[in-house]
Amino acid sequence: MTVELRPPRSGLSRGGAMDMWIDLSHAIRGLAARDAFLMLTDSAVGEEEEENLQHLTANLANEVEPWRVVPFLTCLHPLDYCLRYGDRARARGVESLTVTGGDRVRGADRCVPHGYMLRHRLRERARGLSLGGWVNLHRPVAEQIGFATAPEFEADYYLTQVVSHHDLARAERWLEGVEREGLEIPGSFGVFFYRNGRQTVLEQLSRFFPVPVEAVASAFEAGVTPERHCAETIVALRRLGAAHAYLCNLPPHTAATRFDRIMSEVAAIETEEG
Repeated sequence: MTVELRPPRSGLSRGGAMDMWIDLSHAIRGLAARDAFLMLTDSAVGEEEEENLQHLTANLANEVEPWRVVPFLTCLHPLDYCLRYGDRARARGVESLTVTGGDRVRGADRCVPHGYMLRHRLRERARGLSLGGWVNLHRPVAEQIGFATAPEFEADYYLTQVVSHHDLARAERWLEGVEREGLEIPGSFGVFFYRNGRQTVLEQLSRFFPVPVEAVASAFEAGVTPERHCAETIVALRRLGAAHAYLCNLPPHTAATRFDRIMSEVAAIETEEG
């Protein structure tokens, strides 16, 4: 299991950013102690963020093994910065880096049009660094399989867009395509932690990724807890044969305890099902 966490947004007051960094540090330490891997985003959902690698170096050195942290790097930076980022990550003991195009940020242009182009440049320069790519299960499977099996994809693993047990057919079709086309690199499926079932919140989230709004809202109305709902998706993916998942949207200040509750619910569901 891997947990995705977000650094503070750029431009916060010094005190506000410091409070968020403290919460993030506690979350990373707590999750690492639970044998989880960590992913730190880079300008997620179109918002500029403080640099993830700088935090890893400045605040977590000698406390969390750097190979346990998998930063994101988007193309929303100058090319020279991106290439130096790969050098710095490797020098600090980071072993894996997920490289994507990135959501458009106001005023920021991509240094190259697509993530695979940046992975190619990093591959030439940062030998030994494992590079990850991105697939979107809400797009046609044949298209996405074609991208991932192409030699120029330049990835050692892939992450998927968020999926849910409410639309599990997408993950099932993807795994069937993986087997049919012989895609050999491992993948990790995105699982979103919905903190509540308020329809207005779910509709707002739909701006960033497809959300089964009615199904999620109905589950919460029926009394399903956020942890149980998240666990149901993890178990459903495991039933399909998915070996890896990453959790999005855990609140940093309670990330470790929420993670414990989710994994307890996973164990309970699997016990109930025998």
